[in-house]
Amino acid sequence: MSSTAGSAHADHTDRVLETRSIDYVPRAERHGKAWHQGPFWFTGNFVLLTMTVGFVGPSLGLGLGWTSLAVLLGIGFGTFFMAFHANQGPHMGLPQMIQSRAQFGSRGALLPFLATVFVYVGFIVFGIIVVTEGIRLFLPGPAWLWYALLLGACTVIALVGYDLLQVVQRWLTFALVAVFGVLTIGVLVSGAGTSGSFQGGWNGTAFLVQLSLAAGYNISYSVYVSDHSRYLPEEVSGARLVAWTYGGAAVSAIWLMSLGAVLAAGFPGLDSVGSLRAAGNEVVGGFGALVVVVALLAQTTVTGVNMYGAMLTGLSAVDGFRPLRPTLTIRVVGLVAVAVGSFVLAVVIPSDYLASFNSFVLLMLYFLVPWTAINLVDFYVVRRARYSIVDIFDPHGIYGTWSYRALVAYGLGMAAMVPFFSLSFYTGPVAQWLGGADVAFVVGLAVSSGIYLWLARTLDLEAEERARARSEAMLEGDLQRA
Repeated sequence: MSSTAGSAHADHTDRVLETRSIDYVPRAERHGKAWHQGPFWFTGNFVLLTMTVGFVGPSLGLGLGWTSLAVLLGIGFGTFFMAFHANQGPHMGLPQMIQSRAQFGSRGALLPFLATVFVYVGFIVFGIIVVTEGIRLFLPGPAWLWYALLLGACTVIALVGYDLLQVVQRWLTFALVAVFGVLTIGVLVSGAGTSGSFQGGWNGTAFLVQLSLAAGYNISYSVYVSDHSRYLPEEVSGARLVAWTYGGAAVSAIWLMSLGAVLAAGFPGLDSVGSLRAAGNEVVGGFGALVVVVALLAQTTVTGVNMYGAMLTGLSAVDGFRPLRPTLTIRVVGLVAVAVGSFVLAVVIPSDYLASFNSFVLLMLYFLVPWTAINLVDFYVVRRARYSIVDIFDPHGIYGTWSYRALVAYGLGMAAMVPFFSLSFYTGPVAQWLGGADVAFVVGLAVSSGIYLWLARTLDLEAEERARARSEAMLEGDLQRA
């Protein structure tokens, strides 16, 4: 058995630094409650990049009411897929993406791993860029210096790990609700920021673009979810866990994207940081600075969450080809690699990051839709949460190195979406016929889930159940001896 699955070395008694990475979390180490996921995902989604998504509708001439409706529908739909991944953490005790080996094989999972690293690094890069813009409103210094300092701080946050992330996100929820509650009420009551010259109404293409971006944004969080639920007790209520995850991620996104739409209309030409500052100052003189500082703090801590996830996924990818022992040292190496790569990309990315970010969100949607469809269908319908943890870490185990079922379903799902793509550099024929509207994610979900479900009919689930029973005995035996 791979040491990754069963290791329980003394490092795990450390109360300051988390030492587990891609390995199994034993039942004795599980802690926390289902409701903790609510504030964690509320703060995780209550960031400047989320607000930026709400700028899109008004920029395309879509009225504020229609923009808010598109956000509501998109978030309502996208968060459904994200939230249902939450149950996988307590059931399997594993980070999110390494679970994909059960569908794709230990090396075949490299495909969704690469897509996921792309998502994480993209969020990290855009996150430090927008935080740097905010910091430079108050403090001098070249952008590259602030990039380096921010990435250093986020590396420390991610290194301390799971428990720190949970506590920080939970307490930040109170600050965000208080500050942005005052801002939102002030904007609505006083009309601050609504005196701009924006004139918008119904635009079918813009409505679908805004809806797709909102859905894609929250679907992208699917790759995070079990990373932050895997320490929960196995007996935690699945319904409560999904509900808290859904509520936290959906409420914050709907609130902030809708606020973003209002600010984009009221302060045309200003970015997310500038519009927040201007709106806050119109509500109460000097309040804008406090709003920006709280927003920058939230974006920074979430960048630490992104670095944590990028490290886990990167190590999972390497472990599929060269088994790794999940030590504190390997976590440090993984985090430093993520920080260096993100710094380089942040330095070279075009200054017009908003246009780049919109394309990035759509690309995330395209890459992750087939994966989330396959992963959820496998967990809830095909294998019904019954997996051999030991075999997930064994390339010669029952899940193998390459699984044609998931790879075929993923590939055909991607291919089916291509005619529906609507990007700044490519528009598929169906998207052109729809006037640039993008409904590719609906096609990808249907095709990938349907094909995988059909191909999975030939799985030998009885053999897998015997392997699962052996896995449980081996895990408990190893952990008792450790």
